[in-house]
Amino acid sequence: MTPAALGALVLLNLVGAASPGPDVILITRQATRSRRHALATILGIHVGVLMWVSITVLGATALLTAFPQMIDVVQIVGGAWLVWMGQNMVRGGLRDRSNPPADMAESVSRLGTLGQSFRKGLATNLANPKIVLFLAALIAPALPADPSPLTAVVVILALSASSLVLFSAMAMLVSTNTVRTRLLRAGWLIDVLAGAFFILAGCVLVGRGVLGLVG
Repeated sequence: MTPAALGALVLLNLVGAASPGPDVILITRQATRSRRHALATILGIHVGVLMWVSITVLGATALLTAFPQMIDVVQIVGGAWLVWMGQNMVRGGLRDRSNPPADMAESVSRLGTLGQSFRKGLATNLANPKIVLFLAALIAPALPADPSPLTAVVVILALSASSLVLFSAMAMLVSTNTVRTRLLRAGWLIDVLAGAFFILAGCVLVGRGVLGLVG
């Protein structure tokens, strides 16, 4: 694969990663409270990205294309997870409204442990079939028909690393002390809005999955 072709793949991947979705919303929400929790969330998301990119480069997306019911199942299960997490965000935001954190330290403590943030990021990425559909539709056709092991490794590392750098830069920007301090009082509203987005996105995914299976 030529450097130009690899660069085109990375650019496509960055466009897809930057588009609004559960990963971006979750990172932004975490970063408004804690840089460390946001980075832990990104690491979890990155493990999921690495898995999806690997199966795409290794040709497994052809299996998903041949058996679209698998995508329907992913949409139902993933959508249910997003709804569950969304309602938790909304409830937490409403609790924070009636009992706001006294300072930034208390706001951070309400996010839980770094391990919980990592697992939340991983589960959110694995539950979101958008990345599967994007990789299958745009990235897979641009790959060599039969990539060598070296090419496969280079492509996997390039795509996953570019997403990691993008998400990390986003978290570093949002999690500056100035931004976090200004958003401290609006933290409950951010949680409610993020939760509402997750609930809506989850319901849409479940609906699509059900229609796909019964259609």
